[in-house]
Amino acid sequence: MDKVVPFLWFEKEAEMAARFYVSLLPNSQVDGVTGLASETPSGPPGSVKVIDFTLAGQPYVAMEAGGAEPFNHSVSLMVLCDNQAEIDRLWDAHRKNGGSEQACGWLKDRWGVNWQITPRALMEMMRSPDRAAAKRASDAMLKMVKLDLPALQRAFDGG
Repeated sequence: MDKVVPFLWFEKEAEMAARFYVSLLPNSQVDGVTGLASETPSGPPGSVKVIDFTLAGQPYVAMEAGGAEPFNHSVSLMVLCDNQAEIDRLWDAHRKNGGSEQACGWLKDRWGVNWQITPRALMEMMRSPDRAAAKRASDAMLKMVKLDLPALQRAFDGG
């Protein structure tokens, strides 16, 4: 088992969320669903579910149990996209599944998990030694909801 594994606690529909997530990215699958054998504050044996899943090669664990705190912007899942088509596909999938748009490439999915649908190239632009170009790209990004890679590239290039 990997040493560090992100763990997501859902009030409800954890398995549904995991199945949706793995449908979006290659090298992803639900690895197992287990009902906790013990009685817990959330309910009788079997009422708490633990879902092991792999998302783009990274293992995750989700738990469905009462008493979960709401997700917030302190933690998000960033998906680095290689092109605008991938950005559009992921953005649209989340929106069609009840997600809500935030700013600067962020979405909140129907379960409250925050996602950043981010062009990989934007990360490179932000790290550029040409700080004026990096600023143009970040200024452009700050005005966007869904990120537009060609527009970001134009801003970075000074156009």
